[in-house]
Amino acid sequence: MKKTVIVGATTNPGRYAYTAASMLKEEGHPIVPIGIKKGEVFGEKILDIYQKPAIGDVDTVTLYIGPQHQPEWYDYIISLNPKRIIFNPGTENADFEKKAKEAGIETEEACTLVLLRTNQY
Repeated sequence: MKKTVIVGATTNPGRYAYTAASMLKEEGHPIVPIGIKKGEVFGEKILDIYQKPAIGDVDTVTLYIGPQHQPEWYDYIISLNPKRIIFNPGTENADFEKKAKEAGIETEEACTLVLLRTNQY
C-alpha cells in the first residue's frame, strides 16, 4: 500500500480532497492529511501544514491546492522525499513539476480519484 500525503485536506465532504481521503482509505492506503483546515478525516487528524510536520516513508503526495498557493510549500513537499507527486486537475504547475523532477521525484498530471477507480494508483 502507498502512504499518501493529501495536501489541502479538508473535512468538507463536497471537496475532492475529502473524496480522495475516503477512497484511499477504502483501498487500504495509509493517508496523512495536511492543510490549513482543522479537524480529522476518516480517523486521521489533519496536520497543520504551517508546522511542516515530518512525515516518513511517503510514497505519494497528492495536491489539492492551486498553483498560486504552492510556492511557499515547494521545499517542504520536496523534503518529504515522495516517490511521486500527483497534480490533480487545477493544481498543474510547470515550475513545481520541474523542481520536483530535478529532485528525482516523479510527477503526474492526473486525477487521484480516476487513478483509484481504474486501478492505476
